[in-house]
Amino acid sequence: MAIVAPSLTLLLTTTPTILKSLALHLLGLSATSKKWDLHTVLTVTTLRAILSQSHKSTISAQQQRTTQDRPVRGEMWISRVTFPVWPGESLRNVALDVVQALGNGRQEYALPDMEPVEAEWTGHRLVKIATAPEPEIDEWEKYQCLMNEVTSPVVLLYFHGGSYYLMDPASHRGVVAEYARLTGGRALSVRYRLAPKHPFPSQLLDALSVYLYLLYPHDGSFHDAVKPEHIVLGGDSSGANLALALLQTILYLQRSAQENGMPAPFPAPAGLALVSPTLDLTRSLRSPTPPPRADIFCTASMLAHPLVSPLAASPESWKGAPPIFISCGEETISLECKVFASILAKQGVKVVWEQYEAMPHCFSHLFMKKEAGKTGVEGVAKFVKRVVAVPQGIRTRGWSVEAKSLERREVDVCGLGGGVEDGVVERMERAKDQILIMWEEKLVNNSNTT
Repeated sequence: MAIVAPSLTLLLTTTPTILKSLALHLLGLSATSKKWDLHTVLTVTTLRAILSQSHKSTISAQQQRTTQDRPVRGEMWISRVTFPVWPGESLRNVALDVVQALGNGRQEYALPDMEPVEAEWTGHRLVKIATAPEPEIDEWEKYQCLMNEVTSPVVLLYFHGGSYYLMDPASHRGVVAEYARLTGGRALSVRYRLAPKHPFPSQLLDALSVYLYLLYPHDGSFHDAVKPEHIVLGGDSSGANLALALLQTILYLQRSAQENGMPAPFPAPAGLALVSPTLDLTRSLRSPTPPPRADIFCTASMLAHPLVSPLAASPESWKGAPPIFISCGEETISLECKVFASILAKQGVKVVWEQYEAMPHCFSHLFMKKEAGKTGVEGVAKFVKRVVAVPQGIRTRGWSVEAKSLERREVDVCGLGGGVEDGVVERMERAKDQILIMWEEKLVNNSNTT
């Protein structure tokens, strides 16, 4: 009964909202009536209704629900691996030096230890039965089977979304396996540490460690050394945020090496493929802006740090970045995505932009079986495959994709920001300062009441 009760409560509280949305859609009275089909309405409305009730559940309960392992079936190979702690303290010290160098000296953050990092190699599996179970062989044998079916050198280093405290590689196996199938390559999906137990910069340490292990495998690694020009960083939502934080770290280390006349210690990947990236944790560009609050991922003072909110990075710091693909819908974070794409393009970074009309956050993952979702996933895979095979063929281009017909209209990437990019860092700093003030007032009020 204890398990049934929450589900029944959720059903009772969300059903009226879902029925209302369905009625408005059928009557042609909603803003998306002419753009969504009934399945899309039901899916999006149900998810939003469930998310609106998430505050009634503890973070631990939400994590437990979204990080559960599940059976591996059908057209995917999954080989589970664990990367050991990087030897010595050098990598930890380098990462923390970058955090400090890119900050303003007034930010506070924890000093995490290095820990082993779990991940999953993912590849396409040729099977006749769509529900075929995972073979009962060890992980090394699964990896060998995976490699026997790989047809390209592509390695997609993937970071899952989930606001840095939810989800897991297991929750993203379907879409990551589809990327592997479409590219003919393999993917490595990282089980990075989750907040709030492990706040920033734990996730960056994990990402940096796995990236280096791809380049320089440890004894006992399943894989051989991967060339940087074969690696593409990928991610959705907060995972895309992490991919950008990793890139900022690599670019900073390359600039530092050049200034000291040293060879670059961390070569850059071939490119980045980002779906609905979260770029501004101060939420300064979102409309309507929710009440300022501290974030579960980091301290309030860190919200405008470039490794937390990539939009806060100086435009010049993106110079020399590899090509970047950005896909999003018409969602809450679409403005920050547009501003970011505009900043990159103006700095000479090759940007491939796709925005899908009327689509929600990470729509391609939600609707993989529908035409819009398939098109979104194919767009990512096409970029990943091309940036590895013919990087010189990538050039800055952008498209707006119509909801039902999927017709594509070319847009000017440099003009996507509409001038908002001017002063965006100062705007984020002001938003962060406001959050700090309100958070400190909240702490004072809480201490007074106790």
